[in-house]
Amino acid sequence: MNRTSRALTVLTATALTLATALPHASATPASSRPSGPLRVTGVHPRGATYAIEVPRGWNGTLLTFSPGYGQGAGPEHLPADLGGDAASRDWLLAHGYALAGTRPYGDGWAVEETLHASADTIARFAEVAGTPRATLAWGASMGGAIAAGLAELRPDLVDGALPYCASVAGPVAMLNQSLDAAFAFKTLLAPGEDAIKLVRPASAEEEQQSTTAARAVLDAAQQTPAGRARIALAASFAQVSTWSVPGTPEPGPRDWAAQQEQEYAAFMPTVFSPRYPLEQRAGGNFSWNTGVDYRRALRESGRMKQVRALYEEAGLDLDADLAALQAAPRISADPGAVTYMENYFTSRGELRVPVLTLHERGDNYPTVTQARAYADVVRRAGKAAMLRQAFVDRPGHCRYTGAEFVAAVQALSSRVATGRWKDVDAGKLNERAARLAAENPALGSAEFVHYSPDRFLRPHVPS
Repeated sequence: MNRTSRALTVLTATALTLATALPHASATPASSRPSGPLRVTGVHPRGATYAIEVPRGWNGTLLTFSPGYGQGAGPEHLPADLGGDAASRDWLLAHGYALAGTRPYGDGWAVEETLHASADTIARFAEVAGTPRATLAWGASMGGAIAAGLAELRPDLVDGALPYCASVAGPVAMLNQSLDAAFAFKTLLAPGEDAIKLVRPASAEEEQQSTTAARAVLDAAQQTPAGRARIALAASFAQVSTWSVPGTPEPGPRDWAAQQEQEYAAFMPTVFSPRYPLEQRAGGNFSWNTGVDYRRALRESGRMKQVRALYEEAGLDLDADLAALQAAPRISADPGAVTYMENYFTSRGELRVPVLTLHERGDNYPTVTQARAYADVVRRAGKAAMLRQAFVDRPGHCRYTGAEFVAAVQALSSRVATGRWKDVDAGKLNERAARLAAENPALGSAEFVHYSPDRFLRPHVPS
């Protein structure tokens, strides 16, 4: 199916709006393409910046990159990045891949702007270099969600997507799960602390004060067995990884104290991530916990044994704390804000081009369970054949090696070219990466691993 016919299959109202509102790449005859090398940078009319690099002997494949949260160009027109790391970029250019990058003018959760600006960059690429044979969207963290959004909303523009360390479950699900943990934290550890705002902060300054107050409570709680037990309970609702800190060994499967230390280290940025700028974009609060059964959430979190052990050590009554959570007043969302965050961007699973996701097993920003949420929604939409997922055996966020990046790009490129997934299991990806590293040690080693994430506790799919 060519791009024109694929564009007609976009189903959602948002997708249709974007498909008509954003520009299409204009074709340039192959004979007029530059022989390379070519480097072009600039600023789009809406203020986003772009960068384009075409190597000599371009192979016809373009990788177009979207950056993570808070990486806007701003009035300084900061230059756009090209994705990956330096070693992978060098390898890709040396082997004929063209690279493009987009940095949105907007800051924070700039998904709306980046979807538009990425289309502008692809159109600009066609003007200066010609229409690619294949265009692959890739992106880091929030940028990975944008890559997934392009795969679902703009199949007329891209032929495949590689979201890495990406919030592929969508912002509604991600922030709902964070809210559950913050709700438990405040209810059990700071019930009278009015400075801690769970939703609807009045200003960025008030949110900063809230974060400071929450940090003080967290640090004090970590000093006592009771506090540590309650932090672990709250962390279970956000599925904070028990192996979170780069450079540390993974705690043993029954080393509850070491696991809790890792949860504590990642708790604040996972649970109290910024809400004010997102709510300003969305026009209100898009998170809720009405109807949440926290007893069931703990049972399904995979952390029951750890939490029970820590509660027993502290001499606390876990059932009493769960009853307190069940009885506490709940938080509702603003429907219009939910709709905005669904549109920018929550997947419906309707993939029209192949997607390969890449996740670290110990990631928290987002938690690795988001990979499961994405796979589940794609499977329910009947598009499982379009998706493959790869996992790397380390903690941290977006810390991939050049060999891991290139191996993933090669696997996706092969799928786009042949129509079949080949050698995308962990063993084959490690073999591919080892061959790459043997030829170019700068790419580093690879740690792909067979892994099945736990079920994401608060999935959300637009109705």
